[in-house]
Amino acid sequence: MEQLDDSAKVRDAAPKDAAVVILIRPGKTPAQPQVFWARRSERLAFLAGFHAFPGGQRDELDAIVSVLHCDDPERAAMIACAARELFEELGVMTARGAAKFTSGQRASLLDDLQSGRMTFPVLLAHYGLHLDAVDFTFIGRWVTPPFSARRFDTWFFMVECPPKQEPAITDDGELEAGQWIEAGAALARWERGEILTVPPVLHALETLTGGLTPDVVERFLSVAHARREAARRIEFVPGFICFPLRTPTAPPATHTNCYIVGERELIVIDPASPDSNEQLALANCLDELRRANRRVREIILTHHHPDHIGGVAALQAHLGEHVPVAAHRLTAEALAERADFRVTRHIEDNELIHLDGAPPLALRAVHSPGHTRGHLCFYEEGRGVLISGDAVVGLGSVLIDPPEGNMRDYLATLRRLRALPHLFVLLGGHGPAVGNPAAKIDEYLAHRLERERQILAAVGDGLKRPPEIVARVYTDVSLLAHSMAERAVIAHLEKLEAEGIIRRAKESNGQISYLACGEGVAVH
Repeated sequence: MEQLDDSAKVRDAAPKDAAVVILIRPGKTPAQPQVFWARRSERLAFLAGFHAFPGGQRDELDAIVSVLHCDDPERAAMIACAARELFEELGVMTARGAAKFTSGQRASLLDDLQSGRMTFPVLLAHYGLHLDAVDFTFIGRWVTPPFSARRFDTWFFMVECPPKQEPAITDDGELEAGQWIEAGAALARWERGEILTVPPVLHALETLTGGLTPDVVERFLSVAHARREAARRIEFVPGFICFPLRTPTAPPATHTNCYIVGERELIVIDPASPDSNEQLALANCLDELRRANRRVREIILTHHHPDHIGGVAALQAHLGEHVPVAAHRLTAEALAERADFRVTRHIEDNELIHLDGAPPLALRAVHSPGHTRGHLCFYEEGRGVLISGDAVVGLGSVLIDPPEGNMRDYLATLRRLRALPHLFVLLGGHGPAVGNPAAKIDEYLAHRLERERQILAAVGDGLKRPPEIVARVYTDVSLLAHSMAERAVIAHLEKLEAEGIIRRAKESNGQISYLACGEGVAVH
């Protein structure tokens, strides 16, 4: 939760190999198949609450599985990975020879695999089963965008569901609420804002909506993203485009998310990067949208930190000075000395920002201090979308650094965000979208309060100075991160002091220390 550890390994990690299966069967319309998808469990660390196809990470034993009609060892290993994951998650066995088994026998085989009595290669060999590359149509490799701490180089395969086999969610806890659905109907659910999914799934649905024509594989591979080019323009929800920009931000993040919101009228939230190549990529994206008769009305800032405002001046120059910059009054004050741009409009708490389109959008500004005094979030109640800036993020946690940061304000902000009605998805300033926003905010609150209890206990035991408290409380982070942890401890100590639970004292050498005010005082 609180990513204060040395994160170099996370920042430099290569994507892990994974495989996904788009399981299909004939639909009511002959030209358009049904696909089997499922909602990912909210307990998962990666894409919780998103709709996805079955799949998972490559296992080292996948490389020893023999695959008929496949001379490429890498492709053979990924076919084995796809077949194993499909069997583990849905109980569907795609090996040649599996037709001889009843559903009960397949369940027994699955139990052998899940219990560890047999590995997948041993299971196949023991029962005389063979994977055949002919049954696995390769339709692309997608690489997770670099804003995510968990990245995958994912092989996608299209597979026809074997006759007399019905997929069912197993009890592995990763997937829930699976169903067969026609590709067009699935796409319509996303367009209505009913479900969350990721670009490769959307591309698959759009492609299959066009039917299983002879050129279907060519259409799958027609986009560069299906050939391992990382996606830049990511529309998690219709009308809300995430455009990650590389910035000099704090680890484990490497990117800051810029959001382009609207249908016909657009606002750009946090054009973050000072890098000219990143600025050009964002400008090109907006030019493409403008060629489709969409107009940028305003640039909006969630707060004043450099990793959120680095590209404002460049974007304003590209769009023309007639496009104003808006932010909270306190953010404008913090940026008053900048020479390259000015905040020309102040956004007040609860102000509604209406955007024309089909459907129109109405974003409510939520003053959310804690990380900074003038921090703003933006909530669109109709779709349940919260653009949360650095109040809550999809990667790591949020540093509260006094004097600008205030822990008491931050906890109040988290409780206010938790109370928003119909909250469906959280779009943070860093990392991927969060499909379980209520659980994420509850996690943030629980984590902060647990740290506070630990800090108060340390003070009660006679530890007086922040470095001593960090050594006691932050045993789960590396020494390299203790300076950041000390800032978080000071934020908690200032909150406890303001509440009269501890008091500050100045020692003879001028250092500040903290003492408990009394025994048995509860933390609220």
